[in-house]
Amino acid sequence: MEQREIGKTGMKVSALSFGASSLGGVFHSLREEEGIEAVHTAVDNGINFIDVSPYYGHLKAETVLGKALKKIDRSRYYLSTKVGRYGKENKNMWDYSAKRSIESVYESMERLHVDYIDLINVHDIEFADLDLVCRETLPALVELRDKGIVKHVGITNLTLRHFVYVIEHVPAGTVESVLSFCHYTLNDDSLTDYLDFFEQHHVGVINASPFSMGLLTERGAPDWHPAPEQLKIICKKAADFCKSKGESIEKLAVQYAVSNPRIATTLFSTTRSSSVLKNIAWANEPLDRELLEDVRKILEPRLRDTWLNS
Repeated sequence: MEQREIGKTGMKVSALSFGASSLGGVFHSLREEEGIEAVHTAVDNGINFIDVSPYYGHLKAETVLGKALKKIDRSRYYLSTKVGRYGKENKNMWDYSAKRSIESVYESMERLHVDYIDLINVHDIEFADLDLVCRETLPALVELRDKGIVKHVGITNLTLRHFVYVIEHVPAGTVESVLSFCHYTLNDDSLTDYLDFFEQHHVGVINASPFSMGLLTERGAPDWHPAPEQLKIICKKAADFCKSKGESIEKLAVQYAVSNPRIATTLFSTTRSSSVLKNIAWANEPLDRELLEDVRKILEPRLRDTWLNS
């Protein structure tokens, strides 16, 4: 699989990478052994970047991933996790203080059975006081970077303009990467408006959720999906069109997501080895430009429609 560097970090990662949110049972129920096998399948078939968070499954995803990583040589993958967003007993919690962020890194390393983190991210900064992130959270993570506990520092976020604010209000080199989700997909390419800015600041770009959290699937968006109803309807129309052509919208979504060389990698998540192999095969095939054009025409009335995170 093609590899691209995340900004100026030196991390050359597979164009398609493994998001471990599903290991926390976030989207579907999980058989732990299957999830562990899926991680091994991903690494054995060319994926070398894995992203997780203590928030996913309220610690469960990191715990299951840690079990999987025990059996993989540390040199074979880059590991990304997060601070700032947590959960307990089905309740969301946020704490972007320096103290909690530092504690969280060490707790994650223990669950993941590693002695350093390749990329530590401030999670979902749209929920944070951005000035607190600039003056407290990020400096704490930079301190850990200086000590070698973490190798690189990034931020994740749904609201794209927040990336700009934070990058412009911290010393150059503080933020080395951004992780954006649902903004480089068949129905929303607004991330492209910011690529020049990121490149000017030597910030690498990680894309997540090529299926737009289930919108771009034959099964359709889950009940909890926050997208406007009309967007759900038009995405279903696009999925049905692909099926009528003997193709799947999931395949097109993956191929589109990995097609932009300015985006280092795209994260997808599954607990099934068969899905891992299918996504890898799709990513390695050429993009059907004619089908893409037809689907984009269907989606055009709702192109770049977005929603509030939750």
